[in-house]
Amino acid sequence: MGVWIRLKRSVRALFGGLIEKTEDPELILQQTIRDMRDRVPELTNSVSQVMATEKLLARNKERLEGQVVELDSKIKASVKMGRDDVATAYIGQLQQAQLDLQKTTQQLDHAGLASKQALKARDNYVLQMQRRSAEAMQLISQSKQAKLQEQLAQTMESFQIGDDSSTFSEMRDKIDRRSAAAEAKMQLGTTNVDSQMQDIEREALDMQLQDKLLAYKQEMNLLPGSTEKKVNQLPAASSEDTNGNR
Repeated sequence: MGVWIRLKRSVRALFGGLIEKTEDPELILQQTIRDMRDRVPELTNSVSQVMATEKLLARNKERLEGQVVELDSKIKASVKMGRDDVATAYIGQLQQAQLDLQKTTQQLDHAGLASKQALKARDNYVLQMQRRSAEAMQLISQSKQAKLQEQLAQTMESFQIGDDSSTFSEMRDKIDRRSAAAEAKMQLGTTNVDSQMQDIEREALDMQLQDKLLAYKQEMNLLPGSTEKKVNQLPAASSEDTNGNR
């Protein structure tokens, strides 16, 4: 085997492997879908041109049919008027119009068939594109799932249970210590001097409220003995008024 052939084979193998590694199935499939969709407007334009030709031939046929009818009427009128020379000229035009009509009719038949075939081809391509797109999306989903499985496999290969278990245990102990310290601080906070002072101030406020309540009841003669005291004070007040009047 020649050196050149061996070198060529090595280069192809090297670049072929690099290309295969850099090929991303998802990107390639997505680009393929875009390419297929981009061809739809081109096919639609081609079909519209074929259909336009068919419509143009149909109009020409309709025009030639009218011309044949008109020439036939002119020939009959010329013969009736005894103008054989004019009738002969119209007969020549009629033969040419009939020949053109025959050719146009054949072209129209072929154009109609071409329009149907082009439209059918366009519809088949769109249907095939939809199927390919659905298949590509399914393959892309499988590719993503395969990547995920590869990542999980790599993670499992590098996963060491002993190290992670010790890490979880260490973090659990640390969280337990912080939780216990927080509970101890909360307990101390509820038994400090400030808390006791607040209790005393709250008790003093309750006593003031009770004193005010007793004062209201005494003023309204709702306490036992308050009525007798007020009655004993009334004669003195009367006597003082009497002396004042004197």
